[in-house]
Amino acid sequence: MQISFATSAPAATLALPVEKDGLERLATGELGADALGVVTGAARASRFDGEAASVVEVFVSEGISVRRVLLIGAGAGSESDYERAGGALTARLLTSGVESVAVDFAAAAPTPKAVARFAAGAAQRGWRYDIYRTKLPEKAKPTLTAITLLNTPEGSEAAWAPQKALTEGLELTRMLVTEPPNVIYPETFVARVLADVAGLGLEVTVLGETEMRELGMGALLGVSQGSARDARLLALKWNGAGPGDPALALVGKGVTFDTGGISLKPGPGMEDMKWDMGGAGAVVGTMKALAARKARANVIGVCGLVENMPDGNAIRPGDVLTSMSGQTIEVLNTDAEGRLVLCDALTWVQRQHHPKTIVDLATLTGAMIVSLGSEHGGCFANDDSLADQLLAAGKASGDLLWRFPLSDAYNKLIDSQIADMKNVGPRGAGSITAAQFLQRYIDTGVRWAHLDIAGMVWAEKPGATYDKGATGYGVRLLDRFVADNFEE
Repeated sequence: MQISFATSAPAATLALPVEKDGLERLATGELGADALGVVTGAARASRFDGEAASVVEVFVSEGISVRRVLLIGAGAGSESDYERAGGALTARLLTSGVESVAVDFAAAAPTPKAVARFAAGAAQRGWRYDIYRTKLPEKAKPTLTAITLLNTPEGSEAAWAPQKALTEGLELTRMLVTEPPNVIYPETFVARVLADVAGLGLEVTVLGETEMRELGMGALLGVSQGSARDARLLALKWNGAGPGDPALALVGKGVTFDTGGISLKPGPGMEDMKWDMGGAGAVVGTMKALAARKARANVIGVCGLVENMPDGNAIRPGDVLTSMSGQTIEVLNTDAEGRLVLCDALTWVQRQHHPKTIVDLATLTGAMIVSLGSEHGGCFANDDSLADQLLAAGKASGDLLWRFPLSDAYNKLIDSQIADMKNVGPRGAGSITAAQFLQRYIDTGVRWAHLDIAGMVWAEKPGATYDKGATGYGVRLLDRFVADNFEE
């Protein structure tokens, strides 16, 4: 979506954001008094009061032509309300036949950041991935490509720049999550990401199976050994604060397709497991956003990339794997593979880059979906201040989190009789025991949080800033987390 700023409307279609109970202040230089009266009357007849994301659409006469005018509710005028308003505008016009729309903020009083969030919501809601749809009806094809913003407060265009970078990062994440598993697998994930972030100044490290085997990454490679696709470890490093070790590491689970391995998943719904790399997708999208907006922080993003398949060489329930840390793992369920991938990625980034704070993201457990549905991601942390920072970033960005407990009582549930630990505990507290497993790989003194985002990366119905499908969850959260807590 092309977003631009101007002083006059180049488009016939006009949108007017209206804050709650602000209809009496409705004003624009783009309409005559009679037309504005018709719009106001239609709004009253529709009981429109400016509630966030509400829409009234009117056609008014202009000489011998007709003009489409939309009133877009901006609620209480908060940044999040304006973001929802932008998303509502695009949702209404995306396949309407309208190619461009002018948005006049004359009747509202947004801050520059609110205008930028409006633009971001509009651009993000317009993302579609139709490249495999060869028979899409003409009326179902997107037409809206340009939004022009009028009468914005000073500083709005500057505020849009970081939101534009964030939106581009989201688009990378959504593309990776949406692509089918015969197109995106560990090798092509790396290739697609490197092509997309080229020229942004990110320092890239890619490890193949030979290098990982030499490092002793037996847990990650154990998951991969049943697949014809070789595993990869991808690291993207951004030194926006100058030379030195990264202050923050973001680590993502990148299982590009998850059959469950020998512990085979049920057939119905297995096609959804192409998005089991949503954590890795969020990490690379965040790293692109940080680099594109030149974030003043040192951050590294690490993705453990594998495919989990059942063949004669796949790991079996009962096998014991040795992780890079030296700790041994009794595999009771080969479908609890994400934690095996993450534990070696966590060890690698601590040994190689020594971050003081680590946040990992993973579509890790079905138990998290049972707990929280698709409204919140789960948050586990060994440090209260880190948990508070992430929860606050979630509220500010719209990518919501809910904190879960960690304790010795849960930790004991994954003790093994023949190895250092089991990869699963009992049926109860499945998300917590998965987090306890990962905590065993965190060095003393390192602040760590685990985000279980199993219910968040894919949506069965549209949201405020996304259509059905890939949401890009985690990118907005992490970008805000970095901005609020790590930028100098």
